[in-house]
Amino acid sequence: QVQLVESGGASVQAGGSLTLSCVGSGSSISSYLMAWFRQAPGKKREGVAYINSDGDQRLYDDSVKGRFTISRDNAKNTVYFLLNNVKPEDTARYYCAAGPYGRWLEWDDPKGYDYWGQGTQVTVAS
Repeated sequence: QVQLVESGGASVQAGGSLTLSCVGSGSSISSYLMAWFRQAPGKKREGVAYINSDGDQRLYDDSVKGRFTISRDNAKNTVYFLLNNVKPEDTARYYCAAGPYGRWLEWDDPKGYDYWGQGTQVTVAS
């Protein structure tokens, strides 16, 4: 059983930056696929970034590619999400998720992830 806790959300101006963190507890996350999802009011949850267990494969939604960076430090049981040049449309609650290998689902399919954090709010003002 893995518990995930996100932090780092804030209110920022458009063009600014912030870093989200997701700390795992209860078990090591080193063997898990990790992802960041986000959900804005009235919209469905969408996958924005993915990283495999070794950290050598990263995938991004087109809307954040080139601006956001996902990384992980397995020794610290932590996944990071660097958000650069944020835009008002990035406003959402951001969730960290962990899932096992072997489900053969698209990386941004929420059904591929068993463990979720409670989320952290990012609000971008124009």
